[in-house]
Amino acid sequence: MDLENTLLTWLPIVFFGIVILLLLYTLRFMPRAKPAPVVRGSQVDVSWDDVAGLDEAKEELVEVVEFLRDRKRFEKLGARVPRGILLHGPPGTGKTLVAKAVASASGANFYSQSASSFVEMFAGLGAARIRKLFEEARKHAPSIVFIDELDAVGTARIGGGFHREHDQTLNQLLVELDGFNARDEVVVMAASNRLQDLDPALLRPGRFDRQVLVAAPDVAGREAILRVHTRDKPLASDVDLGVIARQTAGLTGADLANLCNEAAIFAGRTSAQHIRQHDFDSAMDRIVAGLQQRRVVSEKEKRILAYHEAGHAVMSHLVGDLFPAQKATIVSRGQALGYTLNTSTEDRYMHTREEFVDLMKVFLAGRAAEEIVFGRITNGAANDLERVTAIARSMVFEYGMSDVAPSRTMRADNYALSEETKRLRDSAQARLTDHAYEESKRLLQKHRAALDRVASALLEKETLDRSELQALLADTVPESHSSETVGTVRALPMRD
Repeated sequence: MDLENTLLTWLPIVFFGIVILLLLYTLRFMPRAKPAPVVRGSQVDVSWDDVAGLDEAKEELVEVVEFLRDRKRFEKLGARVPRGILLHGPPGTGKTLVAKAVASASGANFYSQSASSFVEMFAGLGAARIRKLFEEARKHAPSIVFIDELDAVGTARIGGGFHREHDQTLNQLLVELDGFNARDEVVVMAASNRLQDLDPALLRPGRFDRQVLVAAPDVAGREAILRVHTRDKPLASDVDLGVIARQTAGLTGADLANLCNEAAIFAGRTSAQHIRQHDFDSAMDRIVAGLQQRRVVSEKEKRILAYHEAGHAVMSHLVGDLFPAQKATIVSRGQALGYTLNTSTEDRYMHTREEFVDLMKVFLAGRAAEEIVFGRITNGAANDLERVTAIARSMVFEYGMSDVAPSRTMRADNYALSEETKRLRDSAQARLTDHAYEESKRLLQKHRAALDRVASALLEKETLDRSELQALLADTVPESHSSETVGTVRALPMRD
């Protein structure tokens, strides 16, 4: 009986002792809110000269630089410079680069932290890190707080819950953005790739009330970026950065930096003293299509592949200068047995319905050529079919470019659509792709001689560049629709 009483007395004490020890052990190794690293403005290794191709964004941010340099000049006029600046745009366009350049130009202390570092499994730790970050920034003003990848904590809250770590972290960020007073010389900058997914509370006036688009550069911007990334590289006399800029429509600053680096690597492999145009061409092939592969392809498959790529190249010529073929090859790269590289030679921002149909004809021409020449089709057009489906879907669901009355709601995410409307929508999409395929076959049959010439040249040389394709198709007259309005098209490889 005494033993039983003793156990009943000590068991709860032992249990609670174990719980306390476990809690102390957890707290011992729990991550703590550390001060964000600070870089003095004069030590930031990026200047305005390094930011090329983003003139509009730079103009928007010049006043922020002036404010941090001379706050009183604005205050005596009653002006309040926006304290929250959101840089948004596709990945790789230079949002972080712009933020660093602002810090360098203004001389402000620069605090940079990724929003993902605020998200932890322990509730409240993310909020504590944000508090610490802003405390440090206020203490060492003038300063810039840069939050990269804001999407990690700034996505819209669902259901209004405030118990998750994400919600607590976001709430603390909102509190800090509201906590500035007139004497605080702190500017908050953030970068986001998905502006539409951010919580509306972040975007209201007084918080991130200035939104600066950092978009992919135009042709002049691409040339300026190429000059920045090649200023420490020896270029051969045959390199024309203007030509490269026109061939890289849709590429971002990060893409162009990678292109220049890959070109230098190709030149280094041959122990060349200068980077040649051929090195840039090889770098473009690697970036767009991947590494060259050593696959053994049978003569039968090689012939099918040659006609497939010839179909793409001939159709690119037939639809005019909208999507000219820069190269056609039956050399394997990445997962592609061969590919045709199409690039727009100018920046375009709008497309007509006819141009979308022409683009679908180019993508479907490989399969059409197979059917015309061999009477059967292969699985080589899988990537082409994915692209054609995406174009037709956008034309029907988003742009109202089908033969269905545009007043009908055709959005793909509208779950209230009737079965009849869904049937009309799917039928409209099918009619667009069927029409493009039949037109592709008709045109290739009409210009069968050109198709045979290009396929024979591919079987002989394996790779044809722009000038060789133009020579082979010199007597083939384009049959393009006339076009007045047009849109940016990134380099498009037909991966077959």
